[in-house]
Order: sequence, then C-alpha cells, then structure tokens
Amino acid sequence: MKLEEIGFYTLTDQRARTATHTSPLSRCELLLTDRCNLKCPYCRGLKPEYRGDMPFEQAKATLDLWIREGLRNVRLSGGEPTLYPRLEELVKQCREGGVERIAISSNGVNRHEVYDRLIEAGVNDFAISLDSGCCATGEVMAGGVKGSWNKAVDTIQYLSGKVYLTVGIVFTETNADKAIETVMFADSLGPSDIRTIPSAQFNRALVSLADLPAEILAKYPILRYRVSRVKVGKHIRGLKEMTDWPEDLCDLKEEDCGSCPLVLDDIAVAGDDHYPCIVYLREQGKPIGKVGPNMRAERLAWAKRTDTFEDPICSANCLDFCSEYNNRWFELHPLGVECVLNP
Repeated sequence: MKLEEIGFYTLTDQRARTATHTSPLSRCELLLTDRCNLKCPYCRGLKPEYRGDMPFEQAKATLDLWIREGLRNVRLSGGEPTLYPRLEELVKQCREGGVERIAISSNGVNRHEVYDRLIEAGVNDFAISLDSGCCATGEVMAGGVKGSWNKAVDTIQYLSGKVYLTVGIVFTETNADKAIETVMFADSLGPSDIRTIPSAQFNRALVSLADLPAEILAKYPILRYRVSRVKVGKHIRGLKEMTDWPEDLCDLKEEDCGSCPLVLDDIAVAGDDHYPCIVYLREQGKPIGKVGPNMRAERLAWAKRTDTFEDPICSANCLDFCSEYNNRWFELHPLGVECVLNP
C-alpha cells in the first residue's frame, strides 16, 4: 500500500523515498509541560526531570534549531499544552519559520477563545481527546473531573470545520466494550478523522471495530486503516516477526523490518533530551542524546545499532503507522540504513 492511504499527512511515499539524516525534518514533537487539568488514569506522566513547564527560551531555541533544519510539520503537546504560557508565540515562530502544519494535542476543556487565538497564530491541526460516547464514562476516563466530557464535546463541535481536527480515543478495560458506540458518537461531532488506540497498559486488539458500518469507515482514512489491520489480526501496538503469525493467517504474513529509519527525520523532545519517538518518550525509555547540532548524527547512529525486535519498548509499543512507514522505507532502500551515507 502507499503510505498516503494511511491518512496521516506526514506519511508519504515521497518522504520514505528521500528521508535521510540530512534531509529536511518531516515531523517533530515538543513536550512543553507536564501540567494537565485532567487526571486520565492511563496517562503515565513524565519523568521527574521533565516536570513543570519547559523554559520558554529553551522551547524557542529547540524550535529554531528544527526550523533551520527545514521543519515541515510540528506538534506541540504535553500534558495539556494550552496551559503553557506564551504558547501563541511559539506557534507564530513556527508559522513565520515556514512550518506547513502546526498541530496541538489537547484535551479540549479550555475556553473557545484560547483555541481561536491559537488558530489566528497559525495552528491548523488539533487533536482532541474524547474517550467515551457518554458523560459518565467520559468523566471516569478523565480521572473524575466533572464537566470535562461536556467541555471536550463542545470544543470538538466548535472547532470542526474551522481546522483539520481529529478525535483521539484511547481504550482501556473501562471503555473497550463500548468501542463502536464511542466511534459513532465521535462521528456525530463532525471531525476530520478519528484515531483509535489501546492504552499501553491495555494493549489489546480492538476487534469489535471490525463491525463498524462501511459508511463510517468511508469518511475517515485513519480509522479505516486501523480497522483494516484489525480485520487481519494485527494489533495497533507492537512489532510482528514472521513467527508471530497464527496459522490461519499464513497467507497474510508480514514481517516488520526490525529497524527504525523514521528517526532520521522525525524527532520527539522533552527538556533538553531527544528520543526516538513520542511513544518511546512516554514509555520512559532512555533518550538518544541531547538537543543540539549533533542530534541528527546521533539519531542515525541509533538507527544503525538498534534492533527494534530486541528493544522492549519498540517491540511491544511501536505504533502501526510507524512500523508501516519503516517497512516501506526499507522497500525503497533495500541496502538499509547504511545507504543514507551514500544516497
């Protein structure tokens, strides 16, 4: 399949064909704060050294470094990034630096005027969390914060049609039995797409999503991709080796590549550390190194030495679209990561 069919605008065959440790940065994510006005029980939080707000000048310097590297897409996250002081200034910095897509991950409980100011500053992508189709379960999933579910629903409805907006649904044992109902409710709010994912602690195949109506799947490329994987027995999280496939799926066997060229032009940062990806960061793995001029070379070295089947975080938690990208990259670069030295 072409990467474009997955539905994420950062994933393209052209990117996979040209990505090296010296090509323009395709996507970066910056964690600005660990502060949040919800208490979602599945959230692992951040390491103690990243607690509080990232100093503004440090955030600005990191973004400036990325912009000089030709950054195309950026995501500002947390915690709840709309609680971060001077967030609009960072957004404007990205816009003025030529970043094409400026995304914010939010729980959606802030005031409308906050989101309006961010759009005016340059945000053109919001990912809003909504983990249930009903208020009672939604508030449980938000850690018991009263009114949070209604506020998130209101924000999604308000922003839908203004910008590209995805609804992100995290499933745990608490809400997995209502997966179909939650997706159907999210659809009624008018989003651009719907992202479904099991929490790292839950990490089970969302098999019930295979029963979603075809007319719903036709609307949403990312949701359709996720459901297509469910239908052939694939999990959203984790890598597959050939030996992992059950006998009744022998005709659909597919082996993941066991390496991560995604790190060559994709960076996640918390504090002054850079990580292989945002999942690796949130699962509290070790950083690759420090933010600075040697960052891309360090990422190339990490990609060369790391067998992702042997890495416990990668093997258990690598997201489906990341492994799909890595597999496609190796199809286009059969000599492997070594070839980026002599493209």
